[in-house]
Amino acid sequence: MEKERNRSISPWVILDKDSHTKDTTTETKSVTITATPTSSNNKKSAMAAQHNYSADNKSNVLPLRPVIKDYAWGIRGLDSRVARFALESGIIDEVDPDTPYAELWLGTHPSGPTTIRDGTTLEHAVGGPLPFLFKVLSAGKALSIQAHPCKEGAKNLHKNNPTNYVDDNHKPELAVALTPFEAMCGFRRLEEIAILIKKHPEFAACISNEAKLGVFLCSMEEEDKKEALRSLFESFMSCPKETTSIQLKRLLKRLQKEQSCDHVHPHEEPPWERKCARAILRLSQQFPGDAGAMAPFMLNYLLIAPGESFYMAANEPHAYVAGEIIECMACSDNVVRAGLTPKFKDVDNLVSMLTYSMGGPTINAGTPAYGDDRIMRYTPPTGEFEVMIITCKPGEDITLPRLPVPAVFIVIEGSGNTDNDDGQRLVMRPGRSYLMPSGCPPLTLAVNQNKRGPLRIALAHENQHIDEPNLSSAADAGTKMWSGEFALPAEVRSPSNPGTPRSTKSTTQMAQMKLSETFNAEALKGSYNVPKL
Repeated sequence: MEKERNRSISPWVILDKDSHTKDTTTETKSVTITATPTSSNNKKSAMAAQHNYSADNKSNVLPLRPVIKDYAWGIRGLDSRVARFALESGIIDEVDPDTPYAELWLGTHPSGPTTIRDGTTLEHAVGGPLPFLFKVLSAGKALSIQAHPCKEGAKNLHKNNPTNYVDDNHKPELAVALTPFEAMCGFRRLEEIAILIKKHPEFAACISNEAKLGVFLCSMEEEDKKEALRSLFESFMSCPKETTSIQLKRLLKRLQKEQSCDHVHPHEEPPWERKCARAILRLSQQFPGDAGAMAPFMLNYLLIAPGESFYMAANEPHAYVAGEIIECMACSDNVVRAGLTPKFKDVDNLVSMLTYSMGGPTINAGTPAYGDDRIMRYTPPTGEFEVMIITCKPGEDITLPRLPVPAVFIVIEGSGNTDNDDGQRLVMRPGRSYLMPSGCPPLTLAVNQNKRGPLRIALAHENQHIDEPNLSSAADAGTKMWSGEFALPAEVRSPSNPGTPRSTKSTTQMAQMKLSETFNAEALKGSYNVPKL
């Protein structure tokens, strides 16, 4: 019954059956798409009713067959968007409720090359490898603490360890949230880490006295802060497993008790500290005994809303925690891991390669492109890729821009149809993906006015707005003050008069003064009270 139920979910064969059939009457491999003519445009409808196209025809929009990856951290069964998209695209016949469907790949990477419906590779169809890899990612639990190397680092890693590092290319990446998405991205500011060291003696016990001394007494110079952060991170990552196991158990016991009955009033504890504690409890359940569960003490813990995006440059630490995203990156699969994973860990290389920039990436909801606010672009400061999200509401139509480079797109929401000057009528449904060759006639998307929701597609191509990036990493943006709940307040307020600043000094200066004043021998043991800022 389960098998029959899963098979019945996919309407591909019913709604677009002819788009999967091969035309064996010609020598070239071709696919026939049929469409029912409508009265609105008889000429184009007649053309679309029997439209042949070939993978060798560089002007045709071609349906794609992506590749799926199942990793332990994926979302299981039909709860995974990757599974539903794979079912709709025809690359699986049914969804296994026990399989963690993690990633869907669209690209030319050798580890998962996309093909055209007739079996031709995407690389052959576009005349060479694409510079990017486009993914849909469904995370049911945390991915590893990781970073991706720069170009020079990737070449060295591949040369010295080709088994674990299969590429010699860098891997900057961009993510656009499809659901509320949780992620650890970049290092916290040193002042925040110092407060957490003082508040959590178990965390402090996993760091050497020299490293803690460097954190509390470092100057305000950016390079000194980076060096102190590097020493702290290296000390924590090299802490003996026996020590981290004992301290993690103590930490979890205390946090569980605080969360259950002795937790302070929400107004007496900053939101970022509460989120940090809850994240640790959650990660420790997913990876019992792994010291990486304490990573939220050092990394920013972010919640990204649907439609928002962020960019992770090379050599920046991150770990995606839960949710679903569209992800685009340079064509590489190199990952340097250090925790929250049973896979190969390369702590030494990770420690040496990081930039130790603080503050996290910028969060951006996109910028209108081509004079239409229904086309939102997400542009990183790298030339390999750019993502656009195009939205077409019921009763509307929108024409996609003509691009001088090949592009791939996938339907992420809603349904509709398309048309172009060549009479290509394609049925748009979530999960279907297509290749738009460079210079092909622009597609016009249309949604019936009786539909209840918009059609939304995600399109990736080589960066066409490299001079106008709207995303940056922590290294590009520099250390910055987070607005909202992810940082200390911009000004310290007087408890007796909340509307009045207690001091004109900056938060960083105040924190540095307080930490220096209270630093003593007990501080190194992590057994003192947190100073009130």
